[in-house]
Amino acid sequence: ENFSAISFAVPTFLVTFAFKTESHTRMKQLHIILSLLLAVCFVASCSDTETYAEQRERELNAINNFISKNNIEVISEDKFHAQGDTTYHTNGKNQYVYFSNSGVYMQIVEYGPKSNGGILAKGKSANVLVRYYERNINGDSIKTTNLDVLHVGLPDKFTVRNVSGSFIASFVYGVMKSTYGSTSVPGGWLVPLTYIRLGREKEKTDKLAEVKLIVQHDQGTAAAVTGVYACFYDMIYEEAE
Repeated sequence: ENFSAISFAVPTFLVTFAFKTESHTRMKQLHIILSLLLAVCFVASCSDTETYAEQRERELNAINNFISKNNIEVISEDKFHAQGDTTYHTNGKNQYVYFSNSGVYMQIVEYGPKSNGGILAKGKSANVLVRYYERNINGDSIKTTNLDVLHVGLPDKFTVRNVSGSFIASFVYGVMKSTYGSTSVPGGWLVPLTYIRLGREKEKTDKLAEVKLIVQHDQGTAAAVTGVYACFYDMIYEEAE
């Protein structure tokens, strides 16, 4: 018997439907893969980013290491006052007083000229010149200074007023202002003004006020606040003419 070949056409709409279904499936799979990759990247990013608590712990550890490394004896405010507002730093002593309200550690090396000037009284204002260097305790590297060859004879200047025992200050010019782009004086810089004499070297026996500070991030520059790191400062204060 002769059988003739039987052929039939698949409806076009079925082919189109099958193609669209397969494409949709592939797109859905691709979307799932991309979503998983993004999720993995997000988790990895989160694991690499420190929380504030972790940054704060790192800052405190850096401070403790700095204190230990430099054989610093931390004394309380009560002991500081009992010693006549003095921090001993000779004959093997290396005392810093810790102010619990600000978190600042301070050592007074020199109190300032005796022949002129004095502690800034309430309601009074002054123009202050500062020579300093700033060191990041976390990295133990110098951040800024005006004691290098580029800035010899160019101290930073800020204005300050004592308002009922609190100091309000702003930079006029200097390395700090140009580096950080702000007129705000770090709160830690103002802590010594309660104890040091602002004046000038008019007599041979006069010595300008000098302090050393460990300043935690919230009393430091805007960069320190953002980066949550503490800085060490060695500073000389002089009243401007």
